[in-house]
Amino acid sequence: METIDIQKILPHRYPFLMVDRILTLEAGKKAVGQKNVTSNEWYFEGHFPGQPVMPGVLIMEALAQVGAVALLSLPEFQGRVALFGGMDKVRFRRQVIPGDVLTLETEIIKLKGRIGKGFGCARIGDELVAQGELTFAIGEKIE
Repeated sequence: METIDIQKILPHRYPFLMVDRILTLEAGKKAVGQKNVTSNEWYFEGHFPGQPVMPGVLIMEALAQVGAVALLSLPEFQGRVALFGGMDKVRFRRQVIPGDVLTLETEIIKLKGRIGKGFGCARIGDELVAQGELTFAIGEKIE
């Protein structure tokens, strides 16, 4: 699934769409995506000049967006938005810098009605970059 297909599911747009590609998708269960981190990302201008590092919170946002693709691919949630409810047990293991390719895997571990939890792992190659639990709520339909 390429960016144009992702935009049919997620309401996010530049500069806040953090997923370039979905590699695998099991609707309502799991998705694996990819983010190509380039030197011209908007956040590198100030984080940090001369030593650009992708903010950890944006890595978690990218994981949440991959999870949202899995959830919003379910027929009952199509056309809605997935909202962050919280993050738990988040750990960052390595800096993400320009040129890195993030593989983002999010599995839905609990869903009750429109509230649930997911677990996400971000990797560069085989190296774990970040991981954590994501709490979410499915919002109303977007017109």
